[in-house]
Amino acid sequence: MATEAELTGELERLRACVAQVTGALVVDDDGRVLARDVSGTVQHPLGPRTADALRAALHLAAAAGHGTAHELLVRADHGWVGAYTAGPSAALALVTAPQANVGRLRLEARRSSTRIGALIEGAPGPQENTRP
Repeated sequence: MATEAELTGELERLRACVAQVTGALVVDDDGRVLARDVSGTVQHPLGPRTADALRAALHLAAAAGHGTAHELLVRADHGWVGAYTAGPSAALALVTAPQANVGRLRLEARRSSTRIGALIEGAPGPQENTRP
């Protein structure tokens, strides 16, 4: 099982890669926050809502006959909100500024959610591509 410091380190890495990410959380299936990296002091119920949204996305994908959902991205008035599965028992929640590069956000969020899932499950995470 990952430590909060390991999970927070991954959130910090993600925010360094995508500057427009203003908040990132790792939550368990029940929406309890396991780690956070959030700008400012604003507190909100993002953890529980992330778990709820991913459950709804799973049901939607299954109803469409498309298998298991892995991510949910919502464009809102003031930016983007994303939820990504992180292994079988956790999720990554992200909040961005409106001008976020969505392609870069999706790429880095998928990488981070894979690493977070591996950390939580106690397995070695995927290695960075080190080819010259």
